[in-house]
Amino acid sequence: MAVANGKEAAQGLRIVAPPLVYAVLMLGVPLLTILAYSFFKDGYLTVVREFTLENYRAVWADPIFRTIMIRSLSVAAMVTLATVLLAFPVAYFLSFVVPPDRKALWIFLITIPFWTSYLIRVFLWKVILGFNGVINSGLKSLGVIDQPLSFLLYNTGSIVMTLAHAYAPFAILPIYVALEKIDRSLLEAGRDLGESRAMTFWRVTLPLAMPGVLAAVLIVFIPVIGDYVTPALIGGGKIPMVANMIQSQMLDQDNRPLGSALAVTAMLIVAVLAALFLALNRRFLRVRQ
Repeated sequence: MAVANGKEAAQGLRIVAPPLVYAVLMLGVPLLTILAYSFFKDGYLTVVREFTLENYRAVWADPIFRTIMIRSLSVAAMVTLATVLLAFPVAYFLSFVVPPDRKALWIFLITIPFWTSYLIRVFLWKVILGFNGVINSGLKSLGVIDQPLSFLLYNTGSIVMTLAHAYAPFAILPIYVALEKIDRSLLEAGRDLGESRAMTFWRVTLPLAMPGVLAAVLIVFIPVIGDYVTPALIGGGKIPMVANMIQSQMLDQDNRPLGSALAVTAMLIVAVLAALFLALNRRFLRVRQ
């Protein structure tokens, strides 16, 4: 028995080893490099490999970093809230209303945005919201406005709208998977006990779908923090986020140690917030149960 278990473990290790090595090389090594650079000193057009904590002191003492980090967290929270609120009805409709033989088609349609480049989708929103874009041109042709609306672009709202559209499929799919796993007999039992559709949804469907909602929140929130294309194009560079600040330090100012310290600090803040969110979610589920 022990020999058989050993053979299975060895076989599993051989299967897992290639993707594990790939993940370590492609993800672990760059992260360790960034971590190491954050403790080095910046020289003129070079990096001085001497240990220092000055980069982290500069990051935490910089009021600009605190302002931009708070803005990034706020934008990410708004994008996550908007995305999940829009994704849940779509996932619910797909799970409970669409006939089983049509669900594959709907999932196929939801994944169509992945066929195009993320950069192209951002540019499309700039065309839609621009000064001479689709919305302004349409309203002018209908006689609703005389002058183009200037508030549609280069603001927080346009950034949130663009990011919510870009990450919507990432939120729809995990919520749909969680809804599909719900035993329909539990919903029927709630109805048999006299609960309304709304109360059945609140007491049964929503708690059972929370793992999918939680996955959607993390899948959307974490990458939005690191987005720099949308703030640069849709925000016009007027509303920089922490990724834009890191890019500026790394490329424009060629200060790789300080840029690395900014990146590590941002990752730590996001990791702490994600851990707190997971802990609060578990506590919420225990209370509901």
